[in-house]
Amino acid sequence: MGTNSKSSHASYAVSPTVTTDSPSAPVALGTEPPPEPATLTDWETELLQSTAPATEPPAEAAIPEEDGGAPASAGDSAGGAGEDTTEVAAEPAYSGEVGADPPSEGLEESAADQQAVEGDQPANEDGVDASGLSAEEVQVEEPDEEETDPPLTPVPDEPPVGVATGTPVLVGGEDFINSQATLVAYASADGPREVLLAHVSEEAESKLLEALSVSGTKMVDVEVEEEVKERLALDKEKQLGELVTKATTSVQHKLKDNLPMSEASIQKHQQALDAVNSVLSSADLSDAEKEMAQYYLDQLNVVGEKINNGGETMPHFEQFGHMVTKTVTKQIPAPADEPEPGTLAAQLRDASRIKAQLDPQTGESSWDGTSRSKANGKEYSVDLSDGWSAVYRPYAANDPSKTEFSMRGQLEVHAPVGGGHGKELVDRLEQLHLVNAPMTASEGEWTYLTNNVAAQGLDKGAAVKAAFAEAKGLEDLQVQELVHQQASSLIGLDEDALHYQVKRIQLEAAKTVLPKKVAVLREAVAKATGFDSGDALAASSGYDPTPATSGGWLTWSRFDVAGNAAEVSKAFSGKSLTHNIGGGEMTKLFATGVLASTEKRSVMGIGGGVGMSEAADKYSGGANSVFLRVRNTPSNPGGGRLIWDDPSVLMRRSDYYAYDGDHYGAINPAGGKSMHGMTRDPMKIASFSQSNNEIMFRDGIDLLGAEAPSRIMCEYAHERTEMLEFFKKRGITHLRGKAVEDVVQSAY
Repeated sequence: MGTNSKSSHASYAVSPTVTTDSPSAPVALGTEPPPEPATLTDWETELLQSTAPATEPPAEAAIPEEDGGAPASAGDSAGGAGEDTTEVAAEPAYSGEVGADPPSEGLEESAADQQAVEGDQPANEDGVDASGLSAEEVQVEEPDEEETDPPLTPVPDEPPVGVATGTPVLVGGEDFINSQATLVAYASADGPREVLLAHVSEEAESKLLEALSVSGTKMVDVEVEEEVKERLALDKEKQLGELVTKATTSVQHKLKDNLPMSEASIQKHQQALDAVNSVLSSADLSDAEKEMAQYYLDQLNVVGEKINNGGETMPHFEQFGHMVTKTVTKQIPAPADEPEPGTLAAQLRDASRIKAQLDPQTGESSWDGTSRSKANGKEYSVDLSDGWSAVYRPYAANDPSKTEFSMRGQLEVHAPVGGGHGKELVDRLEQLHLVNAPMTASEGEWTYLTNNVAAQGLDKGAAVKAAFAEAKGLEDLQVQELVHQQASSLIGLDEDALHYQVKRIQLEAAKTVLPKKVAVLREAVAKATGFDSGDALAASSGYDPTPATSGGWLTWSRFDVAGNAAEVSKAFSGKSLTHNIGGGEMTKLFATGVLASTEKRSVMGIGGGVGMSEAADKYSGGANSVFLRVRNTPSNPGGGRLIWDDPSVLMRRSDYYAYDGDHYGAINPAGGKSMHGMTRDPMKIASFSQSNNEIMFRDGIDLLGAEAPSRIMCEYAHERTEMLEFFKKRGITHLRGKAVEDVVQSAY
C-alpha cells in the first residue's frame, strides 16, 4: 500500500569510462529468446550425424572486425522519457543456423586483420619474419587475463561473518537481474553459514530447470513440528483483535484520502477502547494476556491521536499472536528416484525463506542453517552433493495472480557449515547451468547501457531495437564460428555430452563478441539521446559504466541525470524525498546502515511488521523495493522521518520507478494493483502532486554512505541524544560531508 513506513527497495551509482571492451546484461529487456530446451537443436543433431570434421572454419563464418554501428533510422528518437518499460523482443539480424547465408561484407578484411593480430607473418630462411624480427623476438607472452580485465567486484574467499547486508558481487552474463549476487555469512553456533543469494532472470530459468531432475508428482505424508503464531483464547472470546482492526481500518481510510473523521470511525475506536480497558482491569490475567491487552491499547492510542490530529497514515497493523510449537501433518514431494544422468536431484515443495535473526544493537545477522519462514508459492530444493544445496523459486511454478510475485526467480546456494567458501559459491552456479564467472570491468558497460535503455525508455526507438537485433546476430555468428573451429572434438559425442559442450560454446561466444555488441548498442543509444556518436556519449560527463556500492548492493547510474544534475535539481526546487519509518526505532534502522526492502529484510533477519503493507507488496512486486515520497520541503517536519533535501542524490540511480498515487509499488500485471501512470522520468516525478505518491528504489538505500539522508528527524530530544550516542560509539562523525549533530534533529 502506501509509502509511509516502508523499508523496502534498491540503488545505483557512477565511475570511469570503458570505451572498447565490454559486458553482459542484467536488466530483463527481453531481447533474447529463452535458452533452448535440453533436446538437441537441428544444427546440434547435424553435427552429431556428421562424419567429416571441419578443421578450418569456412570464410563465411568469420566475424567482421569493424564495430560498425546500429543502423540508424531517420524517424528514430529518444522515445518516451521512461514511463514504458515494456520488453522488446527483437529478431536477430542473422539466425546463426547451419546452412544460412551470413553477411559476407568485410569477411576477407577480417581474416587479414586477425592474421596480423596473431602475428602470423611469413618468415624467411633465417627465421626472420616480414617485419624484420626473429621468431624469438616475435613471441610475446600473453598478458594474464586477470591483470588486463580484472573482476569489477572480486569474490571474497570468506565473506565477513554476521554482516546482515552481505557482500555484493557481479556475475557476468545475463542470467541474473542486474547481474548481481550477494554472499552472506550468517553467524551460528556451529560456525559461519555461507549462502549466495541472487535473483535469476526469467529468460535464464529454462537453463536452470534443465539441470534438475524433479520429483513433483508423487506425494507422501510426513509429521513435522512447526512454530506457528496463534491468537490467545481470551482475545478470540472478547474479539479484541477484530474490534481494534475495525477501528484502525476505518481511521486509516480517512487519513489515506484526506477525509474528515466520521462519527462512525470515532464510535468504532471508542468501542474497541472500552473492550480493551475492560480486559486490562480484569484480575488474574496471565503475562501473555496482559501483553496482548497492552499491545491493543498501544495501537488504539495511536488511532486516537490520528482521530484528533490527522496526519500521515499509520503503519500496517497485525492482530496480536504468540508463537507455539505444534506437530502437523504435511504432504511433501516424495524423494526423487535416481536423478537422470547429468541432472541434479530436486524436490518441489512449498516456498519458504531463510529465517535469520538480527541483533538490534550490533546489527549482526545469525541463522542456524535450517529455520525457514513460510511463503505462498512453490520452490525447488536441490542437492548439489558434498553437503552443498540450493533453493530456487521458479517463475513457471508460481502463478503471479495467486502467489507472491516478489519471490519469483529467487535463488539460494548453500555451502557446508564453516567459512572460506566464497569463490566456490559462485563456481557452483555452473551446476545449475548458470554463468559462474565474476563480471569483468569491460563486461560492466553492457549492463550499464541496458539499464539506461530501460530507465530512459529508449527500448521503443527503432535504432535501439535494431542494435539489440544486430548484437544478437553477432553472437549467433560467433557461436557458428566456434562450432566449426571445434567440430573435430564434437564429432562422435553422445547427446548429453554434445549438448553440454554447445552450452559452453555459447558462453564463450557471448564473452568473445561482447565488445562488438557494446559498441553497437552504445552507438544506437548515443543517437537516440542526441549525441553525435558512441564515442561522444562515452566521453560525456554523465557517462559512468562502473557500478558503485550502495550499502549491501551495487548500483548503476543513468547518464541523463548524472550529466544534467543542475537541471534535475532545478526541477526538484522546493521538493524533498521523504521516508516515514512509522513505529520503528531509528537506532535499530541505522544498526544495519541501510533502508532495506521487505525481501531484503527477510533474509537479513528483520522481522515482519516494519513496513506498512508488507503482505500486499509481496503480491504487487513492491516488496523488492523501498518506498519514498516527493514532498514540498518541510521546514518543521514531524519525527520518525528520513529526508533527502537534494533528491538528485538518489535520482542518479537507474533502478527506480514511480506513481503519483498509491499503487503498492506495482510491477505485477496480474497482481490486482493498477500499473497505470508508472514513470521513470525524473522530471515527471518532480511534478508529483498527490500526497500518497511513491517512488520505488530496488533493494535498498545506503544510509551511511553516498546516499545518506540530509536530515534524520527524531520525535523527541531524548531520541536525538540516543542517535548521537549511537553514532559516537560507531565512530561516525559525518554523513555525506555534514556533521551528524546537524543531520540528526528532533521535532520536539
